[in-house]
Amino acid sequence: MLHFLQFAAVRAAMALFTLLMVSLIVFTLMELVPGNCAERYLAFKNTQGSGISVEDIEAEERRLGLDRPFLVRWGSWVGNVFFRGEFGDSCILRLNINDLLGDKFLISLGICLTALALAYLIAIPVGIISASSNSAMLNGSLRFVSYLGLAMPNFLLALIIMLISTVVWGDSLTGLFSNEYRDADWSWDRVKDFLSRAWLPVFILGWSATAFALQTVRALMLDEQSKLYVTAARARGLFGRRLLWRYPARHALGPIVNSLGFDLNRIFNELPIVALILTLTEAGALLLEALARSNDQQLAGAIIFLLTASIVTVNFLTDMALALIDPRMRKSVMGGAA
Repeated sequence: MLHFLQFAAVRAAMALFTLLMVSLIVFTLMELVPGNCAERYLAFKNTQGSGISVEDIEAEERRLGLDRPFLVRWGSWVGNVFFRGEFGDSCILRLNINDLLGDKFLISLGICLTALALAYLIAIPVGIISASSNSAMLNGSLRFVSYLGLAMPNFLLALIIMLISTVVWGDSLTGLFSNEYRDADWSWDRVKDFLSRAWLPVFILGWSATAFALQTVRALMLDEQSKLYVTAARARGLFGRRLLWRYPARHALGPIVNSLGFDLNRIFNELPIVALILTLTEAGALLLEALARSNDQQLAGAIIFLLTASIVTVNFLTDMALALIDPRMRKSVMGGAA
């Protein structure tokens, strides 16, 4: 147990260091954008008919603390993020980023995690069956479905479903809430309304994720089944499901669990395009707005940091899970415990 606690402490320290480095990178990118926050905001005001002078820009820079050294400003920003959970104000909208995001990021993260869970709940058993089955029809059908999932872009699938839904039911299924609950407070009725619509982005994002995971599970299982330890287990009289779950499936799950953080990042990367198609009001759409339209790097930086923190947390949890379920890693971490 002492070895496991040491392992957990080292992984936690690495996760914290990673977050610090990511915060530095994100803050640096925010600083490298042409024109600081004061200049961009006053330039935006200038387009609205306000006359802006150099003195106005200098006064705004002092108000925002932009006249302080870079490391001092980064230290202040990262301290507010880590200890207070505050990301400051949006550069263009001049609104508190925490208020602006509200529950949007949690909704986005929930959609991505649900799509990821759906993908692996389908891909793991189906991939194992496909790798261990001798049925040419079954393998061919699963291969076709997985290739279709990889080949068809998510936005095209979203457009197809929207078209069918509009023709058949007269509802495009866009948005995460109906008009009645869009601005309402959270209640059980609003939750039910959300669930009645959230299944669509979950399905669309899970479509390609399932296909990718299915190919991965099948390839890992085929690789494990060809190894000598499986042949030796067969020689000792192990066959069927007992052999499958005790050895190749158990060992093949290690890389799958370890790739959860990568898959979460890949799903979130696809979310802004799906959000644009389905007119979703969540963090993916907000990130696209901040990067492509308003050039609000403070808001974009907050969303990117929150996403990175989520991925780092998932990677830490998967490291802990692997240390418990993988006998090879458990032996190295726990000092020989099996």
